[in-house]
Amino acid sequence: MQWHELVSYFFGGVFLANAVPHCVAGVMGQAFQTPFAKPRGQGRSSSTLNVFWGFFNLAVGYVLVCRVGDFALESTSDVLALGLGALALSVFLAQHFGRFNGGNPSRPV
Repeated sequence: MQWHELVSYFFGGVFLANAVPHCVAGVMGQAFQTPFAKPRGQGRSSSTLNVFWGFFNLAVGYVLVCRVGDFALESTSDVLALGLGALALSVFLAQHFGRFNGGNPSRPV
């Protein structure tokens, strides 16, 4: 196991976690924040754009996890790196987008 593989799995977890809200919002027909909205990261993009952005994130996550090194579910370090990446981004996004979607009502926009 080389260190760059663990870094790749960490960021693979980041991209895979980011794919979930965009794909779900898009499939539900709801607008959601994307980097392409105005203002960036705060405005909402169409459900169709969210589906494309979600699938882009899925593809990048797949490449980082399945095409770099030999990711193994039996390897604690591989799964831990992926899980930490997914957890880190998920907590950040919960805090960031909670301001806009009612998840953190005490934090002002």
